[in-house]
Amino acid sequence: MIEPVIKDLCEHEVIDEAFLADVVQGLSGWPKTLPCKYFYDQRGSELFEQICDVDEYYLTRTEMGMIDYVAREMAQRLPHIGQIVEFGCGNCEKVQRLLDAHPQVDGFVAIDVSETFLLESVKNLSQRYPALTVTPVVGDFMEAQPLPDTAGPRMGFFPGSTIGNLEAKDARRFLYRVGRTLGEGGYLLVGVDTLKDRRILLRAYDDASGVTREFNLNLLRRMQQELGAELTLEQFAHEARFNETKSRIEMHLRSLCDQFIAVGGKYFHLSKDETIHTENSHKYTVERFQDLAASAGWQSRRVWLAEDDMYSMHLLQYEGGVRMTD
Repeated sequence: MIEPVIKDLCEHEVIDEAFLADVVQGLSGWPKTLPCKYFYDQRGSELFEQICDVDEYYLTRTEMGMIDYVAREMAQRLPHIGQIVEFGCGNCEKVQRLLDAHPQVDGFVAIDVSETFLLESVKNLSQRYPALTVTPVVGDFMEAQPLPDTAGPRMGFFPGSTIGNLEAKDARRFLYRVGRTLGEGGYLLVGVDTLKDRRILLRAYDDASGVTREFNLNLLRRMQQELGAELTLEQFAHEARFNETKSRIEMHLRSLCDQFIAVGGKYFHLSKDETIHTENSHKYTVERFQDLAASAGWQSRRVWLAEDDMYSMHLLQYEGGVRMTD
């Protein structure tokens, strides 16, 4: 069954105002940026699902190949989990492996920023697990979220190496907030992409079929449709870069000519070949990620590595003892 949404849904004009403010702020800076959370409207979420199926994008395929074994081992280690909370749940496909391995779980909380996509996903999930209490929460997983009560300990789930999209300080703050949300003694299973050959990384974020290009450009399309932005999509190109110093892939929208974007009553000039930075995907060694988690109050309990160290999954437990501003 599906319980009512436990957080008031924002009115569309409120969402538009926040979107507009973030766009104006990002385009006013140097270098220009746009927040990656705005990738995920209905179309963006569907495009990301397509990205997960392209040959070059190894992350989803590798994680899915690991998760059945990980779920079984976790069920042996943690037989008394009462509630699973997924941060940025997407289509809820991966969490089904955890739910199958933990049939005693009485509740699942699905948090996602895309309302339409979220409600469709939890509807399908509830049909598969009719005895499970499913609570959809429309919101940004970077913000604190209220959770329903539960009898047993909570386990958070954050797959897909989404944590790699966050700068280190933001990843630390996210982990801290998740710990405070799940409570002392709570667990977190998180997927983390590993540092590897840059050629493999670049292909994963610039696939030959062009789906990632459409995903990146969809951010500009949203600006047109929702904010009335004046721009020409054909005058931008998708670009993926590897930043060796920061161990991350960067996604950019490169201007193919000297041009202006008009939005919110303001004009923003872009020179030819100037870029708008839209997303990062940080890659971690096991030790570096464990250090990051520890700085936010988490203790590493288990690490699983895919063949050739292509991907990692970490089981963490929250011990607290860290002070940080919410």
